[in-house]
Amino acid sequence: MVMKKFINSTENITQELLQGYVLACPQQVQLVRERIVVRTHPKPEHKTAVVAMMSTGHEPALTGYVGEGMADAVVAGDIFTPPGAAKIAEMLQLFRNHSGMIFIVPNHASNVMNANLAMITAGKDNINVRRLLVAEDIALGQDSPPEHRRGLVGAVPLIKIAGAAAEAGRGLDDIMAIAEKFSSKMATLTATFRTATNPQTGHYLRELPDDMMDIGMGQHGTGGGEGPLKILTADETAELLLNRLLDFLRLPDGSKVLLLINGCGATTLMEMFIIFRKAHQLLTGRGMTVAASRCGEIMTTQEAAGIQMFLAELDDETLPLYEAPSNAPYWTVR
Repeated sequence: MVMKKFINSTENITQELLQGYVLACPQQVQLVRERIVVRTHPKPEHKTAVVAMMSTGHEPALTGYVGEGMADAVVAGDIFTPPGAAKIAEMLQLFRNHSGMIFIVPNHASNVMNANLAMITAGKDNINVRRLLVAEDIALGQDSPPEHRRGLVGAVPLIKIAGAAAEAGRGLDDIMAIAEKFSSKMATLTATFRTATNPQTGHYLRELPDDMMDIGMGQHGTGGGEGPLKILTADETAELLLNRLLDFLRLPDGSKVLLLINGCGATTLMEMFIIFRKAHQLLTGRGMTVAASRCGEIMTTQEAAGIQMFLAELDDETLPLYEAPSNAPYWTVR
């Protein structure tokens, strides 16, 4: 397949997209040290900082969630490539004077390796930072160890909740406890028709036959736990994904939940809304309350066609934090 994208030199994609992003949103974000997106209006240093890392190619994630009530900074890597340990360490240094720092890391082997190296450097400099690993993908099943579960769209609501708690002046230990509680009750599963091309190489990530779909694709096109299956209807897809999420989370009857339908890049809102409708019906039919929700492109993979369904339990502590005001370019709550 011939790649068709509005780009210039492949070597400059990351820098040009970051420059364009901050030029489009100057009231909210700025670019420093070439790869670090920070808030235009910084948080006071007596408050805990919330920072994150991610490769580019997944816009608006995660740089789109830097802003008041969310992340203080995100360090970006190249397309589908994590930022290096030295650049991550630079970001952590920017917040060394804060009372504490939470560092949100989507679980992928290279992310974790580079984050851990940067954390060692930060420790030598006596920077008070704690790592929070995002690992909510359930494609490998109930018995898969947490360290093998990939980090997907769950990074975004986690940033929202941790960021709101930090904005409210909660301490580092308190925020970590809240974030870990929320993280332990969240799960994501993907349904995909087509993966994407890497705009820096032109290579197609993975191919599926025209009459097949994949359950459990990772953020970079890697397959799930069971392999392709024949394409299902929207209702059948919603039911399959939701049942597996509920089986994994084992939420009690009457739970309040957060339901997100994330478009992978080429999926229309029409399709997302149809799937959301069925998932909402199934949840309410089980006596659960959809207390918060969102449909849209939250974390993409270029022109991949598919959705990620995310489900998490909310309680009287996490729901107000999720609903708290925020002012990031791609997540604004008034």
